[in-house]
Amino acid sequence: MNRESNTYTIVYAAIMVALVAVALAFTSQVLKAPQEENIKIDKMEQILRSVHQVAPSKKEVTKLYKTIIKQELLINAKGEVLRTFEGEEIANNAAFNLNTANQFKLLASNPDAELPLYVAEVDGAKKFIIPLNGAGLWNVIWGYMAIDMDGTTVFGSDFGHAGETPGLGAEIATEHFSSRFIGKHIANTEGQVIGIAVVKNGKSPDEREFVDGVTGGTLTSNGVDAMLTSSLKPYEKYLQANATK
Repeated sequence: MNRESNTYTIVYAAIMVALVAVALAFTSQVLKAPQEENIKIDKMEQILRSVHQVAPSKKEVTKLYKTIIKQELLINAKGEVLRTFEGEEIANNAAFNLNTANQFKLLASNPDAELPLYVAEVDGAKKFIIPLNGAGLWNVIWGYMAIDMDGTTVFGSDFGHAGETPGLGAEIATEHFSSRFIGKHIANTEGQVIGIAVVKNGKSPDEREFVDGVTGGTLTSNGVDAMLTSSLKPYEKYLQANATK
């Protein structure tokens, strides 16, 4: 074949494209399992941080998680427990793998939508860990909030984001911010979940307890405020039914 012809150029380009596509597909398949495992480890680390637990190394995360997390549940907004996972099923079941953000959206049209809940034991005391999903200034935000057995007192929390501004809204992912919620209450005296307000420094809200928002990150702080209210409310009936006063 004449290497100077258009036909040769087209055939050569097609072969190269096919080879690159095959190489990329092969690489993707090879890396898929490690990537999925890293995502799983990251999620376990976030949940553990909400109850003040940090594994000494990545290799120890799963072991610590299965020691601290006693049950993973699927519940609905009626407070009903639909499925319970424990023992060897921990971190490898429908509750752990559920896309919580999608489930919160489903609640608007389907009150029976399944929601995950994690039950931990720290120093002999049970904690309810609730997943959180919302929107920040630039992209999605999320987190986990651990609640004491009284069904209202915050034991700990951890927050994450996909693209908030470094030094401003991104500060929600720091311990300095998450620690502000410890000891606050998500429910009023009647047991109604009303969330925790995230406000501008020096201001206070209506009936909700509050924490100071991120300085210079007002819109991200507003996103956390809204996320807490919308994500915690669907767990109200479960907390009411399972709280120990």
